Parts: sequence; structure tokens; C-alpha cells
Amino acid sequence: MKYTTLNLGENRIEIYNSLLGKETIKVNGKIVSEKYSIFGAKHKFKVIENGNEVNCKIDIGFGINGVVFDLYKDDKPIIVSPRNGCAGLLILIIVISVALRLFDKII
Repeated sequence: MKYTTLNLGENRIEIYNSLLGKETIKVNGKIVSEKYSIFGAKHKFKVIENGNEVNCKIDIGFGINGVVFDLYKDDKPIIVSPRNGCAGLLILIIVISVALRLFDKII
């Protein structure tokens, strides 16, 4: 499922996150990073701006309101989302609870 779309200069960055933990980053429709993660991952990739290659990084994680991300361009923060350390633990507890209930229904 698409989480968000960002327009960074002449580039369109799309962030996808599946229920199974697969995170995908696309730049201008092309996949530039894919990782599996439970609590979020760091994605590094490059974009072209004004004919120059620029290093970018997206850190995906959990905040108090759910999934959050930070975007860095050449190690400078462009978007920084508020996070709360307890949110990841809360989400893990919810996921485990749902999984146990589904497991009980199967058996």
C-alpha cells in the first residue's frame, strides 16, 4: 500500500509499506530500494537534480501516530517526523496479539 508521495525538486519519491513488512522506495516510478522490516529500515538511494547525483536517505519507523519517516538529502534533514520510543513497542504488542488470536482460530 502506498504510504506517501513526496515531490523533491524534479523527482517524485513514493514510499510503499506492505502488511508483511516490505518497504519499497520508488523514484520517478523506478524502484530504488526494497527492504523487509518490522520496526522500519533505512533506505539509501540517489536522485538526479540539475544534472548532479544527490545522495538521499529515508528512515522509516514508528511514531506516536503510526508509521513515520525522515528524509535526508546529502545528510541534511529535509523532513523529520516526531517519534516516541514507546510507539514501536505498542505496535509490536498489538501485532503479536492479533497474530495469536488468528493462530487460535486456526487451531
